[in-house]
Amino acid sequence: MTPPARPAATAARTRHPGWALAAIAVLSLIWGYTWVLAKQGLAYAPPFAFAAERALGGAAALFLGLRLLGRPVRLAAPWATLVIGLIQTGGFIGLQTWALVEGGAGKTAVLIFTMPIWTLMMAWPVLGERIRGPQWLAAACTLAGLMLIIEPWDMNTSPLSKFLGVAAALSWAIGTILIKRLLARQSVDLLSLTAWQMLLGALALALAALLLQEPPTRWTITYVEILAFMAVISTAFCWSLWGWILDRVPAWEASLSVLGTPVVAIVSSRLVLGEGFSTAEVSGMVLIGAGLALLSLLGWIASRRAGG
Repeated sequence: MTPPARPAATAARTRHPGWALAAIAVLSLIWGYTWVLAKQGLAYAPPFAFAAERALGGAAALFLGLRLLGRPVRLAAPWATLVIGLIQTGGFIGLQTWALVEGGAGKTAVLIFTMPIWTLMMAWPVLGERIRGPQWLAAACTLAGLMLIIEPWDMNTSPLSKFLGVAAALSWAIGTILIKRLLARQSVDLLSLTAWQMLLGALALALAALLLQEPPTRWTITYVEILAFMAVISTAFCWSLWGWILDRVPAWEASLSVLGTPVVAIVSSRLVLGEGFSTAEVSGMVLIGAGLALLSLLGWIASRRAGG
């Protein structure tokens, strides 16, 4: 199948090269602090019920947004959306929430952000997206920083937490590749796709909570506030923003760029939850910052050349 022309997206890349960078910064800040809220929310709800309630609330907000904006609600690619919903929404949100039960918010966040490693491995053979020239240096810098933050040689988390974190990262990476491939094959409304994948993933998570016979959620004002923020802002808004970013930059670049999220998560967990971080983790933050700065510089140079 020949990919359809996407003139609007191309024009957006050309006219507004800074919008993707601004979106990545917003995404990193919100998603980074979300890990602290998620850890706090688990005091009121078991993991799969919490994940299902978050995803269901996010889906409701997205469908409401579709109606208000007059955007199409129709499910355009049923089977592809089902697979994406099960893997990226159900798998990623469910596994990351379970991992938080076993480990700290900051360490779990950076472990899950091994996602770019898996995306790099899959984007080349599946999407044909190659890393060229100095982009390799940016990739190596950010990934080296991530390894310093993770400290696989001395990480105070259980083996189960490590396994769940990597599994969640792999789920997100596979979902990222599937979305990019779907967008290349047919025209799909990104907001509608996100809403439907969120709903289908929420139903799968609710079924998992039911089968595991999890204890009931304690519905307090604090929990409702946490859930509202995570459902509407962190899930509905940020996942829509993530889809928008994926439609404008290569999958590997989008994945590496949001590595600012675990940095925010570590700092937030330190300030709010009292979690500590080592000298190696601080060094990792610096390396990630350097890698993101290099990516931004390369993107700016590319946009200047494209503009003539």
